[in-house]
Amino acid sequence: MDNVSVITVFTLSGLRDIANYRVILFVLTLLCYCVIWLVNVTIIVTVIVDKSLHEPMYIFLCNLCFNGLYGTAAFYPKFLYDLLSTAHVISYAGCLLQGFALHSSVAADFSLLALMAYDRYVAICRPLVYHSLMTKQRVCIFVFFAWLIPIYLLFMSTITTAVLRLCDSHIQRIYCVNWLISNLACFPSVAKTVIPAFNYTFYVGHVVFVFWSYVHLIKTCQSSKENWNKFMQTCVPHLFSLTVVVVSLLFDMLYMRFGSKEIPQNVENFMAMEFLLIPPIMNPLMYGLKLTKIRNRVLNFICGKSSAFRLKS
Repeated sequence: MDNVSVITVFTLSGLRDIANYRVILFVLTLLCYCVIWLVNVTIIVTVIVDKSLHEPMYIFLCNLCFNGLYGTAAFYPKFLYDLLSTAHVISYAGCLLQGFALHSSVAADFSLLALMAYDRYVAICRPLVYHSLMTKQRVCIFVFFAWLIPIYLLFMSTITTAVLRLCDSHIQRIYCVNWLISNLACFPSVAKTVIPAFNYTFYVGHVVFVFWSYVHLIKTCQSSKENWNKFMQTCVPHLFSLTVVVVSLLFDMLYMRFGSKEIPQNVENFMAMEFLLIPPIMNPLMYGLKLTKIRNRVLNFICGKSSAFRLKS
């Protein structure tokens, strides 16, 4: 038993049957990753450059897009490398780091979406005090804690996973997550159950808060056409983003714990990638298409570049 804990490399088994079409998968994955960067960076740059968008809702959106880049950066570069490699392995430290980044990105998503729900609740249900409540200083504090709390909680979870005594180095996935690493432990650990349970409960509370805020939003908006138009303009993209994140994450978590071994490996890989593919693309697209200010700024920028190019030609 003294030798089993000396594990320096994990083996990822999710890509064992891709030899015949690894190049196609590499091209498609690279294309998706480029799209993720394009749509998210477009929103981020638009919000940063245009001072008229320096409002709480757009600042939260900018952080949401940045978080999408942060989470996907923990997966896609390594996955692209593995697609062209014959040895699908990852170092012990790299596995822990990847798990931390993926988990903290998902947690930050929930924190930022909860902040956006609070912002919409104050803007629509309490418009007279909106500017006094959502000051620049307070928004900065909100954003700071929206990043700090997930990083702290997942850092504690990662530390708990790192001190476990492991008896195996084989991970049945295309990437590392703390839950799968802890399943390789030689002995059961109380911390393995308590800390994730606290984290899940904490972020389920975020979802409950968002649901509560939307109950009040819908009640308020039904009595005013102006408020209803504002709800459709700014709240529908947020509600859609929250639904996509929750459904994608729950789908992945339920499958990871209760999934059947009879499902083909390719289907397993897609389900594992779902929350790293759909939300990072759909979130900026939904907000970019639905929010008039952002849509107009992006279109003006594109049209301005096109006009300048035609004049030079």
